[in-house]
Amino acid sequence: MENLPQSLSLNPHFAGPSASSANTGAPQANKDRKLESLEQLILELSNPDLRENALHDLSKKREIFQDVAPLLWNSFGTIAALLQEIVSIYPFLSPPTLTPGASNRVCNALALLQCVASHHETRTLFLNAHIPLYLYPFLNTTSKTRPFEYLRLTSLGVIGALVKVDNTEVISFLLSTEIIPLCLRTMEIGSELSKTVATFIVQKILLDDMGLHYICATAERFYAVGSVLSTMVKSLAEQPSSRLLKHIIRCYLRLSENQRACEALRNCLPDILRDATFNSCLREDQTTKRWLQQLIHNIVTGGNRVAALQAGGLDHMLSS
Repeated sequence: MENLPQSLSLNPHFAGPSASSANTGAPQANKDRKLESLEQLILELSNPDLRENALHDLSKKREIFQDVAPLLWNSFGTIAALLQEIVSIYPFLSPPTLTPGASNRVCNALALLQCVASHHETRTLFLNAHIPLYLYPFLNTTSKTRPFEYLRLTSLGVIGALVKVDNTEVISFLLSTEIIPLCLRTMEIGSELSKTVATFIVQKILLDDMGLHYICATAERFYAVGSVLSTMVKSLAEQPSSRLLKHIIRCYLRLSENQRACEALRNCLPDILRDATFNSCLREDQTTKRWLQQLIHNIVTGGNRVAALQAGGLDHMLSS
């Protein structure tokens, strides 16, 4: 955030008898001015005539202060104003008539909500208010134009901020509100970046025991996730992306830790993950290479166990 002009930066109240005392007060005075500017912008969010510029400035400056999220949450009318921005563009989702300007404006509002979702003091409050549900219509869109893609990506950023910190309460909320199908939709139609964020969200859900159980509880859920992962892997053979591939492999590895899913992966894991197709893509990523090796190992050893059971070795295995 910019400082005040030099002519306005020395308030007589802070001017002391010596240069050293003046220098001591300068950093605090500068910090106070920045805080006052931030508070003024937050106040302007409640004024429809000033809101657009306030959204723009706040979204650019939101990382200057660590505690901007509590200010946003606790200031009167601010969250309501942000939700008004979100709801106001619902009519432009279907048919898809969202303009770049309207998309940028609501994405600035979403960026502020991401701050609230990220902060330890406001994350649970944000969740208890069910605010993520306001974003779900944006994730349910199919238009591939830039305004809609930007909208999906920014919305996913809010959900991604929630799952970044391991929290079963967050996972429970997302599963109960059917976030998985919305992520799968983006993983199918989104840009590389939005696919990456959506896959990261699915990965974080899978890494929670509740999430893994949920996805593997029925064949329909497992194959819905597995088929989208498989489609993405095949597309990456033509247009490689190491960061997207990393999250896909981590999802597969976690699925392989469930016995039923591991058995199913014997037949539905893409062959190009078993050969050298992605060797060059993963050359610099030793962690993902180890994950892939462990995935193959899990499937092979799990497959051997299934074969033994089918061959009538159940009594031997139980007695060993």
